Amino acid sequence: MNLRRTLATAAVAAVTAPAVLLSAGAASAAPKAAAQTQQKPTYAELKKAADDAKKAYEDAVAAEQAGREKIDATMAALDEDSHPLKAAFLAADKAAKAAAADKTTADQAVTDARAALDGAADEAAKAKAQEALDAAEARARTAAEAKTNADAERGTAQDAWDDARVAALREWNKVRNATADARKAKDAADRALAAAADCVRVPGLTVLANRLPAKAVAGTTVDFSFTVANATDRTLDVDPLVFFRLNSTDQEQHFMKVRWADASGWHDLDPNSPSHLAGVKNMKPGARTDVKMRMTLEADAPAIDGFALFAGDASDAYNPCVLGPMKRYDFTVLPAGSKPGTAGEAKPGTVDDKDRPKPKPKTAAQAAPATSADTTSAAQPASAGTGGSLATTGASPAASRFALAGGGAVLLGTGAVLAVRRQRGARGTH
Repeated sequence: MNLRRTLATAAVAAVTAPAVLLSAGAASAAPKAAAQTQQKPTYAELKKAADDAKKAYEDAVAAEQAGREKIDATMAALDEDSHPLKAAFLAADKAAKAAAADKTTADQAVTDARAALDGAADEAAKAKAQEALDAAEARARTAAEAKTNADAERGTAQDAWDDARVAALREWNKVRNATADARKAKDAADRALAAAADCVRVPGLTVLANRLPAKAVAGTTVDFSFTVANATDRTLDVDPLVFFRLNSTDQEQHFMKVRWADASGWHDLDPNSPSHLAGVKNMKPGARTDVKMRMTLEADAPAIDGFALFAGDASDAYNPCVLGPMKRYDFTVLPAGSKPGTAGEAKPGTVDDKDRPKPKPKTAAQAAPATSADTTSAAQPASAGTGGSLATTGASPAASRFALAGGGAVLLGTGAVLAVRRQRGARGTH
């Protein structure tokens, strides 16, 4: 029991202080300088602290259960008449009661002797009665002293018996306090981990299309690309999120096929849900990456509008959910044989935050870094081509990973896009 309690107490002491510090550090959503960010506990450290705190709490609960059993057994044993401490008390109590009875008898004898002295008729009788009174008073003094000693011995035995019970209760209370402390440490570590798991927004993480035409003719193939730029002060594992869709039914999405390329060749995009593709691991601040894409329109494709969504979903050592702004590109499909003229490139528009529902927290497995896809990369400063100047990394209320629930989740006409970032699954297309 002592060893178990010692281990539980040590575990609580080891977890409580760092857990509180981790909670305070991870809960902050204000922008921080790079040096300050590096001083924060990593998500892995927070996860370990939470796991350690959970284990310490479980050990403390087990120790408390063992302590409960021990205190019950100890108190039951102390209440047995055969227990040495209780047996000593019972013997002292019996002796004290006997001494009290003897004193009562002796005191009564003194009273009777005084009465006999008062009733003596002559000097001889008085002398005899006085002798009897003196003897009775001597016996009363002896009985009183004996009672005093017996009462003291009973008190000593009572204290020893009570002290044993108090000591057992104190040990039990220490175990209970260790459980309460371990629970507080566990709650603090859990809060710190939950705060770190919240999605943070980094405006400098951009994914923008290049040479995506505002108009495309049915029966043609268009080559374009998109650029991922890390204009933040963070080193990120980035998973670009891409979604292309015609403003039509699911059955008509086959009129358009969108593909992306890496070193292994071309890969199809899912026309019905966003895809994470071309993951870039350990993307340094200021780095940028280009990914080749190709859109092919069937010759019998109807005249219809479409749109594309691009965003940077990422993670770093401190946050498993880091989100860049999402850009929307609207384009028009013209009938086969049409002349698009000088339509130019599709222009990016931002998807409003109000159209993004609450995010779902990622699991530790989903937060693991991705294996980078082979893309055309260059570690060069991001500039105006990324959609803005270098932005200071900040944090805001959590935004969601996008997952469009089929085509019906897109609200067209008003320009609002109702979307949810889907959690990162397997790398490449889903």
